[in-house]
This record gives sequence, structure tokens and C-alpha cells, in this order.
Amino acid sequence: MHSHVHPGTPILQWSPDKTHSDRERWICIYPAYINSKKTIPQGRKIAKDKCVENPTYQEIRDVLSATGFLVGVENKCFSRERSKELLFRGRIRVQLKNNDGTPVNPDYPTRDSLLIHLGEMIPKLKTRNVKAAGDQPASSSSSGKGKGKKGRR
Repeated sequence: MHSHVHPGTPILQWSPDKTHSDRERWICIYPAYINSKKTIPQGRKIAKDKCVENPTYQEIRDVLSATGFLVGVENKCFSRERSKELLFRGRIRVQLKNNDGTPVNPDYPTRDSLLIHLGEMIPKLKTRNVKAAGDQPASSSSSGKGKGKKGRR
């Protein structure tokens, strides 16, 4: 059992003992990547129309968890984030690949495909649809349906 590392070899190469399930190899996602309020120089990574307004790390985490990814949250601020508000904090780490290099979720093999998925799903989260709060069924009174049913005795 010889190890082939010669003394003096700089340890800059990818080390094979770091598997895809090691957190250091997980990809990082900052909310800025999918924030429609950001410009590309400010860190947005995908087309604005695929983005979502001011996503939070919790929303990203919820969508990724629901999609079956292993997710970690780190209390890191995006380097280009000027605002130190808690809203903008949080870096998501997500395991994109299995140890054998295959995608954890074949529907989302790349970071960009995942970002686009996040941009689609976050607006659908219950936390985003606060307008439909309360226990009533979401009946909109403005639609004009059901007139005259109130007031009957």
C-alpha cells in the first residue's frame, strides 16, 4: 500500500477523499443568485424573469428540502451584499451530486437548473401567499360570484 503523494507535492489538487457528500463539495446558493431585485453585477445568476423578489434562505431551504436535496444553512453573508439585514443573510449549501458523481436529482443536475427551479417554486410557497391567510376558503368577493346569498334569512 504505497501512497503516491511525493513529499513536496503541493496539496492543491482535488483530494479524492473529499466525496460529494462532504459539505465542502456541496454547491453554495446565496439568495442574491435568484433575486429579481439584483443585477448581474450584484450577484444575480439567472435571467430576471426566472427570479423571485427578495428570496430568503428559508425559502430556498424549504424548496430544496421538498425537492429531496440535502441542505445545509450557513450564517454567511454574500460578499457583494451591502445590506447587513438578517433578511439577506444565509448561504445555502446543497448536495448536487451523489458520491459516484451522478446527480442527486436527475431533474436538476446543475446549479443553474436548480436556481431556475427555485425561482419557479418560491413564489408558490405558502409563506409567499399570505393574502390567503385565515381559515376561510380563498373565495374572492370581488369576483361577483355568489351575489345575494348573504343577507338571506
